[in-house]
Amino acid sequence: MFELKGAMTAVVTPFKDGRFDEETFRKLIRRQIESGIDCIVPCGTTGEAATMDLDEYERVVGVAVEECKTKVPVLAGAGTNNTKKVIELAKIAISAGADAILSVAPYYNKPTQEGLFQHYKTIAENITVPLVLYNVPGRTSVNILPQTVVRLSEIDNIVGIKEASGSLNQVSEIIENAKEGFSVISGDDFLTLPMMSIGGSGVISVSANVAPDLVARQYDAFVEGDLEEAKTLHHKLFRLHQAMFYETNPIPVKTALAMLGLIEEEFRLPLCKMSDSNKEKLRAVLKEMNLL
Repeated sequence: MFELKGAMTAVVTPFKDGRFDEETFRKLIRRQIESGIDCIVPCGTTGEAATMDLDEYERVVGVAVEECKTKVPVLAGAGTNNTKKVIELAKIAISAGADAILSVAPYYNKPTQEGLFQHYKTIAENITVPLVLYNVPGRTSVNILPQTVVRLSEIDNIVGIKEASGSLNQVSEIIENAKEGFSVISGDDFLTLPMMSIGGSGVISVSANVAPDLVARQYDAFVEGDLEEAKTLHHKLFRLHQAMFYETNPIPVKTALAMLGLIEEEFRLPLCKMSDSNKEKLRAVLKEMNLL
């Protein structure tokens, strides 16, 4: 049974000569699992899912499922601003073996709170696996307010939310009022420890692509009651978290992985390579952390 908790990685999608680099993707996932990561999250923002066609999307999810089978669950991203299209994507991911679906709030349309409720309710009614909400107002221009999340938490297969509003007040309201067992996961690496301290269940991390062992250890230290170790790791990772957003995600994280020799430095338009000045700043952080 899928449980929304732990140190989870919003994994990048490696490309080579314009195509999905399957062999490299498999190696990335193995590295994550060997480092103690609890769940793999393909085809999200960090995975450049918006640039994939349906066949490619199905293959990326399918490969993730093959590599994670019997080891860790796969929480597949399936989000766009068309409810019907989200359901189609989710069904493709489920057919490929995904354990659960992560769906970002509809962007550009700017739906009302009632529209958001009806959107997620309709998705939940049309899929057979757990559904996780994803709130990231900085990208979508719409905020799923706590009252709406609480309403949605009453729907049986809506099991949690990836919260990236940056508001601990909003997180507190959800945790206090949502149905018992509803999980709140950090969508901001910076806020993982603060959110867990008020009842959060873990993180879906960008930084874990680069330093999966450290992100996993931070989560484990907290749940084991070693708050000093968790705090030490929070500060150790802080510069890396900052570096992952020198430019639009996933530009910095893919650039960092390329510096580590783990992927090709390749993006899909409208994303492009990192500026030279930011690349040097990123390289300095990796060296400072003894990652490079």
